[in-house]
Amino acid sequence: MSKREEQRRIREDKQRSAEQRTARQKLISRIAVMVLAPLLLILVLYALMSQGPTYSPVEIADVDHTRGNPEGVKLVVYADFQCPACATEHLLVAQVWNSISDRTQMVFRHYPLTGTHPHAWRAATYAEAAGRQGKFWEMYDLLFINQAYWSTLTDVDAEFEGYLDQLGLNLEQARADLEDETLIQKIRNDQRSGTRSGVRSTPTLFVDGRLVPTPRTASELTALINDAAAS
Repeated sequence: MSKREEQRRIREDKQRSAEQRTARQKLISRIAVMVLAPLLLILVLYALMSQGPTYSPVEIADVDHTRGNPEGVKLVVYADFQCPACATEHLLVAQVWNSISDRTQMVFRHYPLTGTHPHAWRAATYAEAAGRQGKFWEMYDLLFINQAYWSTLTDVDAEFEGYLDQLGLNLEQARADLEDETLIQKIRNDQRSGTRSGVRSTPTLFVDGRLVPTPRTASELTALINDAAAS
């Protein structure tokens, strides 16, 4: 065999080897897709199903925290317990609540901004735990009223447990509820519903399903409710 023929044979052998490797890789990829795709689909479906339902601002669910008149104007508030602007909004609502509660149903949904408010998530869980013992709105008030203090703490659990004790709640039950996946999922679902509804900051308010500017004064909030009630 001449040297030229030998070189040609070597080139052909290399090309065949490369083609065989490519064919094997394609076969392995096809098998991987056939095996992994169904598993991935199952995981995605499981994740979606385990997240639970979300509700738009026009939907009021049994799991929502509500107060006021169920037949009145729907005031849905997405808020973060560590957000200073939310504390201001809480104060405005407190100032006018007695005068608007007869024609307003207020709905609170969690939207903790954990990137900037490290205790917001924990505050939300404590509010939910209090809610399981019928004291959500009382805990809601305590968290906002005392926000300036507990926001400065490194560890908030002792402070929050003090609020539960102040409300006469069962601490052991609350501690167990804090770790309950259903409670945690409620907060996540509130966040998801807010994001889907256009919430990007807190507080965000919806009046009868319509996103409205955050009122700056008690009179602005009252006007929002009065206008909606009259329409």
